[in-house]
Amino acid sequence: MSKFSDREQQAILDYLELLRGEINAKMDAYTNFGSRCPKSLSEPMRYCLLAPGKRFRPILTLLACELCGNARSHAMPAACAIEMIHAYSLIHDDLPALDNDDLRRGQLTCHIKYDEASAILAGDALHCLAFEILSRDVSHPQTARRCVVLLAEACGPCELVGGQADDMAWKDSGPPSLEFLESIHHRKTGSMILAGLRMGAIIGGASDTQYRQLEEYGRNYGLAFQITDDLLDWVGDEETTGKRVRKDKSQGKLTFPTFLGVEESQKQAYEKVQAACDALNVFKGGGIVYQSLIGMTQQLLDRRK
Repeated sequence: MSKFSDREQQAILDYLELLRGEINAKMDAYTNFGSRCPKSLSEPMRYCLLAPGKRFRPILTLLACELCGNARSHAMPAACAIEMIHAYSLIHDDLPALDNDDLRRGQLTCHIKYDEASAILAGDALHCLAFEILSRDVSHPQTARRCVVLLAEACGPCELVGGQADDMAWKDSGPPSLEFLESIHHRKTGSMILAGLRMGAIIGGASDTQYRQLEEYGRNYGLAFQITDDLLDWVGDEETTGKRVRKDKSQGKLTFPTFLGVEESQKQAYEKVQAACDALNVFKGGGIVYQSLIGMTQQLLDRRK
């Protein structure tokens, strides 16, 4: 894997923080409804969407756009849309009927902070707002249409929601296999990562080769992210992760550590990170944008939250 000097590492951190700040500012503006939206709805929407977070999904969208030759500002609507869909999915996943979590990103989950009805409505509204922004603010109508279709498929019944359904009902599917586990997370986690990269690539004007390599990168990044996320439930601490730990383990959920063990899961994460970085070789020479994508990928192996 690439080795960065201390100076390069700091430049990467500074660049990612710049993108994070731009994303946060734009999402703040998008959800500043004034009197048009009831405060009882806008407040929980903003509470969840603007909560402190890594924003890696929208950052991937912006970086993909830049790598393919367009200014990242053109991909900002898609970046915000992907984070809104992610926020909606977390709000609904945390509800008592699904994962029943009370802590997310270091703060109370939406239904605990407010109530279940407010959480459901906030998630519904963020879901709708994402597609409004995507269809209205992506510059070219044909590009906007492609992005809408990509995102709708990624968060729909065969991808994100389907993965969540299989994750909940896996005990009814017979003895689990690694292929089945990976299938769940290619959809539940990977589909949104791929959608963000694909939208960024399309808006950036990617060549066929660039598009394919970003897809290969995204598939491996998605699994690496999920494996390290599962590992945090086993070896992380609540104060750092900002969410409950040991919960998956205690509830007998199907995760990579429960299926493979901690050591093999760590090995798998390393291999997926390596494969993701290798897929980006076509973009070598891309300066700080390429370095930032490599850097944030390698950081998965040192995740603490």
